[in-house]
Amino acid sequence: SEGEDVPWIKYWDHGVQGSGGWFIENCLTSIGGKCPACEHNSELWNSGIESDKDIARKQKRRLRHVSNIYVVHDPANPQNEGKVMLYRYGKKIYDKLSEAMNPEFIDEVAFNPFDLWEGANLKLKIRKVDGWPNYDRSEFDAQGPLFGEDSELEGVWKQQYKLEEFLSPEKFKTYEELQVSLARALGQSRDIGTADSDIVDTQKEGKFESHSTKF
Repeated sequence: SEGEDVPWIKYWDHGVQGSGGWFIENCLTSIGGKCPACEHNSELWNSGIESDKDIARKQKRRLRHVSNIYVVHDPANPQNEGKVMLYRYGKKIYDKLSEAMNPEFIDEVAFNPFDLWEGANLKLKIRKVDGWPNYDRSEFDAQGPLFGEDSELEGVWKQQYKLEEFLSPEKFKTYEELQVSLARALGQSRDIGTADSDIVDTQKEGKFESHSTKF
């Protein structure tokens, strides 16, 4: 959208399960701060105990991306068709976007999937593999304009959410709040680490959905 340089924002989050429940929060390193969950994982990794390293691997921070999308076709949720929405995605979809813009082989033509005139629909094909969603078979359709009239394209463009707002300081939790939440999930009463930063909760703004889309 106007004033923004790239068609996505990125952040990290954590999913830590302990005796007291789950700690599912965004990671403070997304904004250059210190994160109690990262510190906890570092302690586990540096303990020299292989079982601790296994735990750290399972609950390491995960990279997320968020983009504006236009929902072209969604049989499961037809009410979303024709809407501009926010789509949160992981490495697999990001890699497909990157490969389109920077192809590996010389016989492949680079294109910008987000371009309203020369982009392409992303057809999301989701399968269950080993109990987890798998996006390997997702693919781009042929390139072409989203609509034939520029006025229609402008109407879609104006509906976009401002992505930079997701990383604004006003939407950050304090380090201490995350500290308490992590200690609760781990079944501990003591504080975890020390720092003085905040964390953004990107999931409080907009909608995150999975649909057939036009980037």
